[in-house]
Amino acid sequence: MATATAITPGSTRTEKTPQRRRGGMNKPRGIDWLMVAFVVVGAILVVAPFYLIIVNSFKSPAEYSNSGPLSIPTEFYVDGLVAFWERVNFPEKLWNSFFISGTVAVLAVLISVLNAFAIGIGRIRGRSWIVLLFLLANLLPQEALLYPLYYMAKGVGLYNTVWSVIIIFTVIQAAFGTYLLASVYGTFPKEVLEAAAMDGATRWQILWRVVFPISRPTLSVLLIFFFIWTWNEFLIPLTFLVSNATQTVPVAISVLQGDRLMDVTTTSASALLGIVPTLLFFLIFQRTLTRGITAGAVK
Repeated sequence: MATATAITPGSTRTEKTPQRRRGGMNKPRGIDWLMVAFVVVGAILVVAPFYLIIVNSFKSPAEYSNSGPLSIPTEFYVDGLVAFWERVNFPEKLWNSFFISGTVAVLAVLISVLNAFAIGIGRIRGRSWIVLLFLLANLLPQEALLYPLYYMAKGVGLYNTVWSVIIIFTVIQAAFGTYLLASVYGTFPKEVLEAAAMDGATRWQILWRVVFPISRPTLSVLLIFFFIWTWNEFLIPLTFLVSNATQTVPVAISVLQGDRLMDVTTTSASALLGIVPTLLFFLIFQRTLTRGITAGAVK
């Protein structure tokens, strides 16, 4: 490997530049190994609950009592999965969760785009105060909203229907989406908008032919997050969906737990069935999520 030499007048001394390891990487230091150890410990803490759910889903109650929750099952026991599937009519609950989450995700992204376009690009008066109000709306706990929302749903006849939950979560998720997109659209290049306006494009055409295609990666990330967040919601669906035909997967899992008795193996099987759809959804859209997150880091 070539070395650089430095020769000064009256001197023949040469100085060698420090050689770098192949690939431009220096020798690992102690702090690097410490960071790797933290990452490994964090990964174990994340994977441990999934391990417990999987191994206990395929154990019989007798084997769980004898060997404990950490051992690997000696036989493939699926009665817990079948019992949960039949007891709560899992396909119906799966469809309710998918319909609610998908509808909320699409509507929330659509409303967020329209609101953010008006606030961030339309430059309406009091823009900063409006964005601040959307931020404060995201800080309100759900427990504080239950009482007024309950009587509103009763008054308009939407109580115990999936549309009550869809409307509530659409507003909640759109508040966050508006706050996020308004900040993004506020930095949108004015030259692009002015060029589109000079070409005769209307505001509607600027939104759907210029702004929307450029911000599509960000909107894809919001769509995925809104779907997963809504899928995992428990308190509001538990309050507003009281009949068995309208309940979601998280609510159906909670009915297995009694005051004095809990079937651990069946509960683990129900948790496994509840995780699988969101895991598949994440794996299908993983590339979209990665492109959306890294879009802003690459020119």
